[in-house]
Amino acid sequence: MKRLPPLTGIEAFIQVARLGSVKAAAEALALSSPALTRRIQALERFVGRSLFDRRHHAVHLNHEGEKLLAEIGPAVDALALAMERATGGGELMRLRLAVLPLYASQRLIPRLGALRSDHPELHIDIDTGAHGLVRLDEGLDAAIVLAREVDPALYARRLHVNQAIAIGARRVQQGPEAFTHPAQLAHATVLLHRDLPDAFDYWREAAGIPDVEPAAIDHFDSGQLILDAAAQGLGVAFMLEMHLAAARDERLVQLFDVAVTSPYSYWFACRRSALNRPAVRLFHDWLFSEVADAATQA
Repeated sequence: MKRLPPLTGIEAFIQVARLGSVKAAAEALALSSPALTRRIQALERFVGRSLFDRRHHAVHLNHEGEKLLAEIGPAVDALALAMERATGGGELMRLRLAVLPLYASQRLIPRLGALRSDHPELHIDIDTGAHGLVRLDEGLDAAIVLAREVDPALYARRLHVNQAIAIGARRVQQGPEAFTHPAQLAHATVLLHRDLPDAFDYWREAAGIPDVEPAAIDHFDSGQLILDAAAQGLGVAFMLEMHLAAARDERLVQLFDVAVTSPYSYWFACRRSALNRPAVRLFHDWLFSEVADAATQA
């Protein structure tokens, strides 16, 4: 059997790599920063090369560190789960997850059956209430939110690359008053989701009609209801391309040939220390393996 590296060094290395901070990793492992640094240095001596680029108080994985993390990270996670099961702690894991209703119904729920088959020990309490990030200190383990950016004090990772589009009823593409040009929105009602308040502004700039004002703007706090309203012809919804594709609603179509990169994205977020919990880590890794866009994996 080949000589193993210092396991405490591997633990320290993975925590710093995933949390992006020596201080946060030290807190998660209940160590002082100097003690954690010594463990990483011991691992670097073992492999014979540096694993981080160090600049002032910041550390970032270098190429060698990224390669090592990709190779040993899944194995260490599997070892942690195996030990949970061996010690009786793996019989049931529970994740308390905040997630927006439309994302849950379109992206999450359809895939949870496969997750349960692979990991029957993981159970998820789903909370569809608003302000998931704020409530991470109120019993929630993690949140999937729609936002421009996430507080850097949290661990956050983008789930999808999005395009904002105009979505309307199929019938508004027909007849003498059919929508054929974006300028016609001056006579229409625009439907906006409260989590995408600037979607129309970005879209009309890209469409070359920055000064066009709609007849009215109606706001919704439910993604499914805004899509239903658009399908009923109550207005033109400015949502994400993924919302239309996942809806699979024959009543809905994309209006106009204009799509603009959205400033809003879906993010997975949690307290940095929460990544040490087996339920959070298992769900996080599954989410980015099975649900997130490939473009966000780089």
